[in-house]
Amino acid sequence: MSRSPMIVRTVPTLRRAVDSLRTRRATVALVPTMGALHDGHVSLVDLAKRRADKVVVSIFVNPTQFAPTEDFGSYPRTWKADIAKLAAEKVDLVWHPDVKAMYPDGFSTRILPEGPATVGLEDRFRPHFFGGVATVVAKLFAQVRPDVAIFGEKDFQQLRVVTRMATDLDLGVKVIGSKTVRERDGLAMSSRNVYLSPEERQIAPELYRAMKESARLLRSGTEIEAAMAAGTEIIKRAGFKLDYFELRHAETLAPVSSRDERPMRILVAAKLGTTRLIDNMGV
Repeated sequence: MSRSPMIVRTVPTLRRAVDSLRTRRATVALVPTMGALHDGHVSLVDLAKRRADKVVVSIFVNPTQFAPTEDFGSYPRTWKADIAKLAAEKVDLVWHPDVKAMYPDGFSTRILPEGPATVGLEDRFRPHFFGGVATVVAKLFAQVRPDVAIFGEKDFQQLRVVTRMATDLDLGVKVIGSKTVRERDGLAMSSRNVYLSPEERQIAPELYRAMKESARLLRSGTEIEAAMAAGTEIIKRAGFKLDYFELRHAETLAPVSSRDERPMRILVAAKLGTTRLIDNMGV
């Protein structure tokens, strides 16, 4: 049986624990999560183990990135299973604060990111989201003081926002993106996939098929508008309610008007029933 990682719930205990991990100048990687861990999260931990001597995983469902109409209360929480997965991966430390530890009485400071946080993708549909993400991630970086932090590429705009914030604020953390892990049929792994009904789960991989088709057309020389229209048609025909399906510059997330503006990335968000899925693909 794998040994359970050390679990800490207060900032002073966390600081002491991280200091003990840093003996002999060991480097520390942080993997921020909201729990409900799946193989995609495990891949982040695996990358963290390759990039640093010690690995800290945070599990905190952050209320400030949820709007009142969103699923904070029902977001999947699978604590025992999460710890079992992290024990199997030999994670060194789990940072599991409660809301009071992260946002104590009187908390009144927020980070409001711009740049990649204001490009009309997720921010257009969830205007509260990146302020909540930037604030909690900045706190996690200040609390853990990692050398590197690992984020999944599935949340691509979030990855760009966090990377920009770490650079702009001189936080001393190298942010590393990890490739999206997919089910065999192409659906990106996500904690919210559990919301899909069996019928919806059969339809959900059409997002991946749409991105692949548009990417194929773009690489073959098809004009951007026509290539993206082909993917849009696949998504709508499958029964999704589409929020966006767009081609953007992979670094700045600015709209792309020419195939010469590389690197490029297709980004998509769409609802299937009550479940909102996001994904992306490099071109």
